[in-house]
Amino acid sequence: MKPFNISIGFGEKEVTLTILPEPEGYYKVLYYGEIVGAIRPEADAEGWEQIADEEIALGDLPQYQPDLSRERLDFVLCEHTIKEIGEEITAALNE
Repeated sequence: MKPFNISIGFGEKEVTLTILPEPEGYYKVLYYGEIVGAIRPEADAEGWEQIADEEIALGDLPQYQPDLSRERLDFVLCEHTIKEIGEEITAALNE
């Protein structure tokens, strides 16, 4: 599957993220071309879970480092954003 973009709410803003599907069954989440983390469907397929940074194959992509001096949001993966990203991935896969 090819990479695709999604938009989610983050506070009062909207953030566009790039999703990179991986053969191992997880999805890398990129913000401004840097890997924020990765998520995968939970075993019961009821929700989504973050995977440990050590399990992510970075390849040529840099790990995301928050930098408030660059006019970007300080984006983080948390329970809420993981759920919202998962819902957007599911919607994209069902198109």
